[in-house]
Parts: sequence; structure tokens; C-alpha cells
Amino acid sequence: MSRSPKLIIAAVALAALAGSVAFAGGPGEKTESQAEAKPAQRFNIGRAPSADEIRGWDIDVRPDGQGLPVGKGTVAQGEKLFMDNCASCHGEFGEGAGRWPVLAGGKGSLTSDNPVKTVGSYWPYASTLFDYVRHAMPFGSPQSLKVDEYYALVAYVLYLNDVITDQNFELSNSNLATIKMPNEGGFIMDDRATSEKAFWQKEPCMKNCIAPVKITGRATAVDVTPEDKDGKPRGVE
Repeated sequence: MSRSPKLIIAAVALAALAGSVAFAGGPGEKTESQAEAKPAQRFNIGRAPSADEIRGWDIDVRPDGQGLPVGKGTVAQGEKLFMDNCASCHGEFGEGAGRWPVLAGGKGSLTSDNPVKTVGSYWPYASTLFDYVRHAMPFGSPQSLKVDEYYALVAYVLYLNDVITDQNFELSNSNLATIKMPNEGGFIMDDRATSEKAFWQKEPCMKNCIAPVKITGRATAVDVTPEDKDGKPRGVE
């Protein structure tokens, strides 16, 4: 008779808890205050990471370029890398293959009924592109390329989007943050906590409406309104 893995894990966890926590009440058992005073039990599993290991994971890049690794790569170098590692999914020109994401094009489409959100039409910072590609690509084998190769790949994707127009352009840690993306101005800081605070109300506004209004239903009808401990929907008197 097999046992559920979840039940086995729960049993092991309870056994570990029973062996490491003392409950007050029985003869010879420690009180809660005595148990709290006892140093936490260490199981000597694992170890503290080294500075080099932390640096291996700490690879995020900010819009101002902070976090960029030292390296460089040209558009021409990136073209071959793109064909070998990316074109099978994203198309030779970033047009997308099958249902894989489109990387290039879509300029001027964001206000249309069918916006095409690509690196060139939508993304606000070149550093975002470098950060994402370095973290997650090539698909199925992320972080498998060298730093210089990631610079070259990013340079080529920017070239596909006409952000860079020179095939001999060399992208590096010293100039990536200076590149301005077409839609950078399309993003603003989220200031709703201050700009919309005056509109936050317990009850919906029912005054100065164009026509008479009345409440015809509440979210409780589909069980999405949180309830108080007495079962009454929050915000309802």
C-alpha cells in the first residue's frame, strides 16, 4: 500500500517539530519561556554562500547601467549569434516564428486596436533588454553564453528595431545606458498612492451623476468580496 508523498512529508515535518519544540504542561517539560531562551537548533545543512557565489546570482541591471558587466560586442557579431541561438523561435528578422514572441516592428502601433509590443515599440530601456536576455536566453539554456556574446546579441536586436543603425556599432558596458529607446517617454512612475488618494472611498460615489443611479449588485454575488469574521462583507454597513 503506497502512501501519499504529501502525507510522508507532513509526518516528517511533525516529527522534526516534536523533536525540537518543547510544550509546557507535562512533568519535566520546559515552559514556553524556557524553550524560547534555548538557542535555535542547527542541523548543519548547507553553508553560507561565498561573495563570488552571490555575485554569480546578483546580475540584475538598472536603467542607469548599474550592474552591467564589463564586456562588448558588435551588431555584426550579434547577427550570427542570433541566427544560431534565437532565429528558430523569433524569426531571422525578429518577426517571430509560429507563436513565439515578436521582437521587432510594431512602431506606432501602441495606440491602435492591435498594438504590437516589441523591444523597439514598447520597451523603455536598453538595460531591460540586456538584463532579460542575459537572465533567460537562449531558451532552454539561459546564461550559457559569454558576456561579450550577450552584448553582441543585444546590439543586433536593437539594430533590428532601428535603435542602432550601424552594423559596426560596438555595444559595451560604457555606452549601453546612453541608448534611448523610442518608448521611454511612454512610461511614468506609479503615483496612484498620492494622485488618486482623494478618490478612495468606502462607499461608491452616488452624487452629481448624469442620470439617476442605484446599486444593482455587489461582488458578493460571485464570492469575491472579503468577509469580516462575523460573515459580513467588508465595506457594507
